[in-house]
Amino acid sequence: MPAMLPLLTADDLRRIPAQAACPACAALVCPGWEALSGTFDRDRLEAVGTLRDPADEDPTLEEVHPAGTTLWSPAAPIAPGYFPYNRSELWRCTACHRPFLRYTEYGGYYVEERIRELDPGLVTGA
Repeated sequence: MPAMLPLLTADDLRRIPAQAACPACAALVCPGWEALSGTFDRDRLEAVGTLRDPADEDPTLEEVHPAGTTLWSPAAPIAPGYFPYNRSELWRCTACHRPFLRYTEYGGYYVEERIRELDPGLVTGA
């Protein structure tokens, strides 16, 4: 991943068109957050931006769920200033440019890379 990715805003995310899956990324069916499969070829994705504000040394763990969704819900809003989006990067398929959000979850005994398709209609400035 490049060292300096551009910082993206909610408006930037809303302007990114949704894209249908191609054969290179069709295995990533993830409208909500999911673990990135260890068998998926990560070279099929390229980093294009970040939601991590370099000026924020301690990003919040607070989530946004005004409609009662959960972190795992496909209908959960994408709120760049809140967890886990504030620790995420924007990636896209190298073949079709289908956009994805990715972050790494650091649990007590595990590290898990997570991925979610970017649905511009779910982006909120909350």
